[in-house]
Order: sequence, then structure tokens, then C-alpha cells
Amino acid sequence: MTEKSGDAFDFKLFKRLIRYTNPYRFTFYFVGFAAIVLATLSIVNPYLLKQVIDKTITPKNDELLVYFITLMFVFLLVDVITQFLFIYFANWLGQEVIRDIRVKLFGHMLGFKKQYYDQSAVGRLVTRAVSDIETIASIFSQGLFMIISDLLKMVAIIAYMFYQSWELTLLVFAILPLLVYATRVFQKKMKKAFEEVRTQVSNLNSFVQERITGMKIVQLFTREETEYVNFKAINEKHKNGWVKTVWYNSIFFPIAEMSSSVTIGLIVWYGGMKAAQLDGMTLGVVVEFIQLSQILFRPLRQIADKFNTLQMGMVAANRVFTVLDTESKIDDHGELILNNIKGNIDFDAVRFSYIQGEEVLKGITFSVNAGETVAIVGATGAGKSTIINLLNRFYEIDSGEISVDQRDIKTVTLQSLRSNIAVVLQDVFLFADTILNNITLNNSEITYETVEKAAKEIGIHEFIMSLPKGYHYNVKERGAMLSSGQRQLISFLRAYVTNPSILVLDEATSSIDSHSEELIQTATDKITKGRTSIVIAHRLATIKNADKIIVMDSGTIVEQGNHTTLLEVENGYYRNLYDVQFATVAE
Repeated sequence: MTEKSGDAFDFKLFKRLIRYTNPYRFTFYFVGFAAIVLATLSIVNPYLLKQVIDKTITPKNDELLVYFITLMFVFLLVDVITQFLFIYFANWLGQEVIRDIRVKLFGHMLGFKKQYYDQSAVGRLVTRAVSDIETIASIFSQGLFMIISDLLKMVAIIAYMFYQSWELTLLVFAILPLLVYATRVFQKKMKKAFEEVRTQVSNLNSFVQERITGMKIVQLFTREETEYVNFKAINEKHKNGWVKTVWYNSIFFPIAEMSSSVTIGLIVWYGGMKAAQLDGMTLGVVVEFIQLSQILFRPLRQIADKFNTLQMGMVAANRVFTVLDTESKIDDHGELILNNIKGNIDFDAVRFSYIQGEEVLKGITFSVNAGETVAIVGATGAGKSTIINLLNRFYEIDSGEISVDQRDIKTVTLQSLRSNIAVVLQDVFLFADTILNNITLNNSEITYETVEKAAKEIGIHEFIMSLPKGYHYNVKERGAMLSSGQRQLISFLRAYVTNPSILVLDEATSSIDSHSEELIQTATDKITKGRTSIVIAHRLATIKNADKIIVMDSGTIVEQGNHTTLLEVENGYYRNLYDVQFATVAE
């Protein structure tokens, strides 16, 4: 979605946003009606004040004074109740709308390709889903309806002022163009300033989120001072963005105050002179016009401030809708549902590139029979993990075909495909939750008893029970309370309880201690038994026990076979790899 930063207002964007109020149409209309009532009430008290001065104070009529004071109190009470209902339901409507938008945004983001997240800063996406959407709420609570209410007040007051005295009204209008012009310029400048502010907020959030997440690296490499300097620079830009808005406010509001004071002076001068000459002007009319001009100028001054709120909300809405309009989903047009699959996997001349023109896989072809354990080995960057990503359809292949049980995975629903494949990654991600919830991922179909039974079967029940509260132990953010080996064991159990037809172990036994490796090896033997397993190889034991080993180099398959046959190949790639990387481990 594009937008000209110089435009004062984007009605197309505004119209799109208003559509989210359709489910709450009754509340929307009620708030609009309340705005009309408030506009009408804005001229009642000045009128009653005029009557008090002209009909009770000047002629000294005490009984009539009590009557008008009572009326003023009644209308004041009505005004207070209406203001309460107006403010409450305007804010309620805003919260309902942003709840719906946030749910839609998060649901949309859940379907994005992995490639989208590879290229997007997490901090910016968090800003869109949290603070930007909160800012949208202010459009309804402090922007749109407040502006409508103020505009209606101004129209009602101007019409009534002309009715009372066209001369005094023209005096007010003599100053009004200056304030209107200043307000218009102010709106345009503030829109640009707020766009810059939102950009700097996103940059700040992204920087802080990344540094906090990677604080260990920052401290290990003693980059504290450098990152502190970088943060000061980004924070300075953030401050400068806000200072610009302060600068515009500092110019506009004194002009508005000066205009108001000059107007009062003109009313007192001209109206007082006419009243003193008994030339059809009363003291009550002069006082009424002073109050009316203040009521007129107050919303005009505030309308600029509220327009700022509206503009900030619109800038935030534009950013949120940009994410909503992003088409970065894997096509899920398949209709086949995989049930009770055997686990045969076929890659047929598959080509793939993360960046167009830079192929990672160069026409690879291989087959995995049901129940086989196949290891994939090769140097870093050979394309091993890419095969796993493509099997799960995290990315779309450039050409070729990937099939499971002779069915092209593009013809299968994503949900049924991925529900039949379990992946254990080298870098295990755990949520700040209990071990049980990290295993079941809040799947109600997986019971506590199921998890406990599975843990006993693969030999990690005792490890879990050794932790405080056992399965209900909170591992904190990213599993910080567990070692890498313990996190790996949890991920094995998480994969096992889903009872997958195809299991993928992506270097799942690297970077762990020997005790954890023994547990993981036992777990591996258990969960791979009887099901198709693909192992991105790292440890020697895993490779030796595989039914088939696929050796990759620079996106191509250079050798296939079992451990014994590949070692017999003179000057073979696998044999050289074994000698260099695994001989020491074997010894």
C-alpha cells in the first residue's frame, strides 16, 4: 500500500478502516448521535447565560434567576451524561475494532512463508502487531468521533452566532481564517512528523529486541560499548522525530491562543460600545459572544491536536494494512488429505533457490522407502537443511516434484502434510511455559498420560521427573532453564507424541554432552523404529546405522549408499569426509 506523505488525509485508507466497524454498526451510530446531541448542547448554556444577564440580573428578577439557574443545572447534567456515554462507547468501539484487526493480522502472519520471516525484522513485526494497532484505537477514542463532535459544535455555534448578531460574527470571522490556515499547515507538517516518529519507533524496537535476544553474543565479544553507542544514535533519531512534533506544537498553539485573545478584545470593544450606546446590543449578547467564541475556538485548537491523533492512527493503520496486504503464503490449494501414509518419499529433479538465479539445489533426485532411515551428509551449505524445508513446504520449489506415497505434495493440504511429519531441529525453540505444554503445544488431544507414557518409552521420564515440578516445570523464555541437551530431549519427546509417519532429525545430536547424547541415541533408536526417518547427519553413530546415506556437495547428490559401501569407494567424497570429520570421533 502506498501513500503520499504530503497528503493531509487518506480517505481510501480511512474508508477501509471504517469497514471494521460494520459488526458494531449500532454502537457506531449511537456515538454519532451523541456527537450531534453534544453539538446542540454547546449553544444552550451560552444562551441561558445571556438570558440570566438580560432578564434577571439587569432587571433584578430573583425568581426568574432561580428558574434559569435550574435550567442550566439540568442541561449541564444532560451534557455530563452524554459526554460519558460518548467517550465510553467511542473507546469501546475502538477496542473492539483493534481486537478484530489484531486477530486478523496475527492469523495472516501465521500463514506467511518462512522466507518472509527470513527477510523481516522481528522487532518491526512486533511493533505492527502491538503498538501500531494500539495507536489505531485512538482513531476512534480520541480522533474520529471527537473531530466530528467538534465540527458539529462549530457549525451549530456559527449558525447561532449569525442568528444573534451578524456584526459580532463577522468580527470573529475576521480572525478565523488565520486560525484555519494555521491549522491546515499544522496538519500537513504533523503528518510527516508522525510518519518519521513511527519509523524511528520501529527501528528502536527492532534494535532493542535483537540486542536483548543476542545479549550473550554481545557480552561474549565485549561489544557492550559499541552497541551502547549504536543505541544512543538510534535513540537520538527517535528523540529528534518527537522533537519535530513538539516544535510544530510550540508554533501552532501560541498562534491559536493569540487569535482567541484578539477575538475577545474585538468583541468587548465593538459589542461594549454598541451596548453603551443602546444600539440594539445588550450586555448579555456581549458576554454570550465571548463564551461562544471560546467554545468555537477551543474545538478548532483541539481539532488540530485530535487530528494529530487521527493522523498517527492513520499512519499506524497504513503500516498494519501493508502487512495484511502482503502476499507471502504457500499456495494451499491441495485437496488430498494424507491418512495412514506409509512414508515413501521421492525427490524428482528438484531445483530450488532462496535468491533468484542462485540455485541451492540443482536438480536432485532420490527416494526414501517406507520405514527406512536415511542420513544426509555434506559440508555446510551443501543443501541438507533445505531438503527438510522443502519437504515441509516452507518454501516453493523452482521446478521438479516432491511426492509422499506417490502423491505430489502440492496436491495435499498443508495441514495434513505437516501433521504427518515431525521435525527435531538442532536449535530447539521452547516457549516460556511448562515442559508439558512445550511437548503438547496445547493440543488437547495429547493427554498428560500420553506424554508420560511416551517419555518412559524413549527413556527420558526420569530426567523430566528430576526437575522441580516435573512435567509442570516452567522452562522460561526459549528454554533458558534447561541445558542444550535437555532442550533437545524435550524436542524428541515433542516429535514422538505426535506419532508421525515421517521423522526428520536436523543435526539433532550436535553440541550436546555425552550423557545427553546417550539418552538421545536411545530416544533416536526408539522413535525411528518402524517409521521413515531422515537424519541430517552429524554424529558417527547415526550415520553408521542408517539404511542409506545421501552425500551432498554444493546442491547436488554426489554419492548414495550405506556406510560400508561408501567407505569402499576409492577417493570417494564420503570416505574423505569420514576420514577428516569422523575418524577422530571413532578413535
